[in-house]
Amino acid sequence: MRRTALLASAALLAGLLPWAATARAADEPAPTTVDRFEGEVPFAKQPAEGIFTWGGDTDDPPALRLADRADAPEGAKVLTGGYDISGYGGFTHDYAATAPAHDWSAHRGIRFWWDGRNNGRKITVEIKDGGAHGEASELWTTSFTDEFTGWKQVELPFTDFAYRTDYQPVGGIDHILGLKEMWGYSVTLPPGAKGDFAMDGVELYGTADPALRASVTTDAPVHPVKEGGTAKVKVSVATTGEAPLADPVTVTYTTAGGTATSGTDYTPVSGTLTFPAGTASGATRTIEVPTRRDRTAEPAETVPLKLTVTGAKAPAETPQVVIDAHGLPYLDAKLPIRKRVADLLGRMSLAEKAGQMTQAERGAVGQGADITAYALGSLLSGGGSTPTPNTPEAWAKMIDAFQLRAQATRFQIPLIYGVDAVHGHNNLTGATILPHNIGIGAARDPRLAYETGAVTAAEVRATGVPWDFAPCLCVSRDERWGRAYESYGEDPALVESMETVIQGLQGRANGKDLSRNDKVLATAKHFVADGGTAYGSSTTGTYTIDQGVTTVTREQLEDIHLAPYQEAVDRGVGTVMPSYSSLDLGDGKGAVKMHARGDMINGVLKDRMGFDGFVISDYNATDQLPGDRAAQVRAAVNAGVDMMMVPYSYKEFSTTLADEARAGRVTSKRIDDAVTRILTEKMKLGLFEHPYADTTHAAAIGSPEHRKVARRAAAESQVLLKNKGGLLPLKKTQRVYVAGSNADDIGNQTGGWTVTWQGSSGNIVPGTTILQGLRKAGGQVTYSKDASAPTGGYDVGVVVVGETPYAEGAGDVGNGHDLTLSAADQAAVDKVCAAMECAVLIVSGRPQLIGDRLDKIDALVASWLPGTEGDGVADVLYGKRPFTGQLPVSWPKSEAQLPINVGDTAYDPQFPYGWGLTTLAEPPQGGTSTLRALAARATAAERHGDARTGRALVTRARLLVQQKAAGHLTQAVSKPFADADHLLLTGRYGKAVQKLAEAYRAA
Repeated sequence: MRRTALLASAALLAGLLPWAATARAADEPAPTTVDRFEGEVPFAKQPAEGIFTWGGDTDDPPALRLADRADAPEGAKVLTGGYDISGYGGFTHDYAATAPAHDWSAHRGIRFWWDGRNNGRKITVEIKDGGAHGEASELWTTSFTDEFTGWKQVELPFTDFAYRTDYQPVGGIDHILGLKEMWGYSVTLPPGAKGDFAMDGVELYGTADPALRASVTTDAPVHPVKEGGTAKVKVSVATTGEAPLADPVTVTYTTAGGTATSGTDYTPVSGTLTFPAGTASGATRTIEVPTRRDRTAEPAETVPLKLTVTGAKAPAETPQVVIDAHGLPYLDAKLPIRKRVADLLGRMSLAEKAGQMTQAERGAVGQGADITAYALGSLLSGGGSTPTPNTPEAWAKMIDAFQLRAQATRFQIPLIYGVDAVHGHNNLTGATILPHNIGIGAARDPRLAYETGAVTAAEVRATGVPWDFAPCLCVSRDERWGRAYESYGEDPALVESMETVIQGLQGRANGKDLSRNDKVLATAKHFVADGGTAYGSSTTGTYTIDQGVTTVTREQLEDIHLAPYQEAVDRGVGTVMPSYSSLDLGDGKGAVKMHARGDMINGVLKDRMGFDGFVISDYNATDQLPGDRAAQVRAAVNAGVDMMMVPYSYKEFSTTLADEARAGRVTSKRIDDAVTRILTEKMKLGLFEHPYADTTHAAAIGSPEHRKVARRAAAESQVLLKNKGGLLPLKKTQRVYVAGSNADDIGNQTGGWTVTWQGSSGNIVPGTTILQGLRKAGGQVTYSKDASAPTGGYDVGVVVVGETPYAEGAGDVGNGHDLTLSAADQAAVDKVCAAMECAVLIVSGRPQLIGDRLDKIDALVASWLPGTEGDGVADVLYGKRPFTGQLPVSWPKSEAQLPINVGDTAYDPQFPYGWGLTTLAEPPQGGTSTLRALAARATAAERHGDARTGRALVTRARLLVQQKAAGHLTQAVSKPFADADHLLLTGRYGKAVQKLAEAYRAA
């Protein structure tokens, strides 16, 4: 049935709605049905008219059905379902596909029957207003609490709905709830525990509230002013549809209350503003509040400006004038940071200290009033949590608005805002998206790693964000891990060599560059051994390896997983994030979550390594610790975690921490240490002097200069695994047949952590796909995604295959993923490679099992996840740049070999760690005697500390081995070959060449 048929006349519906009919007032119109749930609205998949489910992970969408219920409030059936949501999930009734928008403007609100469970859980309801269709509309939201038992009719007046600040699908329409073009509603079910629900009889009720026709707003909720200055508060009136006011609106104002003293700190003001009928929508008046000088050093003081509105909806908040803190030592930028921090710390209350240790998600704080109320120290944008529209300007405006809230606190301590910019400013549409770390590790170029960090830092800071939750310094030991691509490789020496990225992000190791407008605070994560978790050890949802258990000896922990963190500390990294995973050292403690391992955080990281920055928890990580909330907070803080990422439970964390401190279970010394560390980094960043966004470099976001770095990174990351007959590089005179699922999909090419947490396929960001790069390179290219087009008459085929995006445990092998190509990709490879000479490019976050087709493939390239610059891939395919990349991980023959890593006693991969053919113009010449000579020279270079010469000699030896061994790799070749690459990275050049000579003889 079409949706229009459901919006029947009130007269027809009156007899069908006994509960609503008896409840309404005599002068109130009959309600209008939206949903009866009798089967008239189908379950569907978007985009389609009907009811569909959604969620943050594969197991998050609820299971819905229409059930016969004798107690159904309306009709015979109700909508019911079960849910078990770890992230977010719910359902939507969307009108977007076939029906026109509905006009709800004549009604007071929306209501429905809810079968209460009395569980105290919040249910969020959202409506879609304006725009072109249901997926291009404004989202407005409110909620109710399930604190009753049995059926109850829940009424939600439209005046309760607020513009959603954490997510909007395509950008704001007008920020006014017009109600004339409604596209549907949705229900978000509560996460965290299994549940079920039942719902019935959704309808519109009542007469329109006049307050929806006009509203009064102020230009900002907080108006800071220097002592003695005059605050100017702008008051505006707006109408639905921007029509002139139909009736007059008056705004009576007065200064009253607050922490400032009337007559001493400010001159009191009062009066009335009048907006007569006929006033244009958007008209503005200004109220001035003079402040007075008293020459006394003091914290910030507040002057609330109370507004009483007649004839329109009043502002959601009372605006406050804030007289800036002044004259206090911590505000003096000329003093040493240590003294400034000590002064400020000595003035703070326990609640203010707890606030500094608390980080909330931007979407949880709405317009930001809780930043002031809880003196929050930090906000973050989780993956996909972006302003609307998702532009640099909107990011800066959003963060400035949040910083403004911090100015209303007693000491005006600025927020530190953080994002996961793990391969460029990946939350921002239009940013330069670089290859993921696995590709940077393949490039083997510390200078390039530095430049990628510098590009990322400049683009992130230009949007007002001073803190990046990167780099990931995990040593990935099992390619089944869904985070494998976040690692630079399986060898700790390789990871250490790429840590030049920290200087790219932060600048000098002493922190002197952090206040620059093109640098950000970096985060070494995830401490420690997250890359060593055993397959099948995860206890998180459907994950198989992520957030599992790493079981190692202390020696293995030191040699493999801890080494990169000492390097990071030596480079001055400002923050460290512990891992979700657990660590079992065989010491009788068993598997202990890293967030509770004081021996590692306090003992190793802070005490032994000398880390003097602060430790930030991972997203809701403390929820995974044993015990109640108090026990979780106590365990993490006492273990050394300084700031807690508690996106939606920030109130509970802050108050619980204060309670634990008052009870003596968390010492004041521990809290003061944490807050000292946090305040020190904020001062290094210059946030006290410049809390707001410096957009000087905004024009460089996604600029040709930055994309040039990304293009080079994409080119250098390409690893040539096989090149039979020198098929690559291609010639521009060749007729090229391009196929495969990843040839023309920039979403697949950029991978997870791109615009959203999990990433997605399709045209999600500006950039160049590999196909577009090939065409721009000037080749004669024909494209057929599934290779269904005729294959005759071509010189060479290029088949681009691989994975679709994923992130974290959602990408674990066994959790809906494996290491084999899809059936469609396999068919494309088979068809093209049977018809012509072919090169296969694998676009993926980890190796794919290709051994069964390797003999049919002439050239094989590991392209990893190259980012937005497909031109870089085309550069090496057409020979503009040579292939120089090397495998950062071992490429397995089968899943049964996993985990397989350099240094293993039994080591026989498809391609060894460090393998990478080259297309340099002149391949090296020589044999055994040449290798002996190279070994002698490399030993001498090592003895003289000549790293440049030593690396060049080892590279020449490696190319000699590859030239001989290509096509017939054996265990006898692979093991010394991989060992040589590890020796190279640890500076043992002579032994590296000796190992390569061993591999040469075996070949």
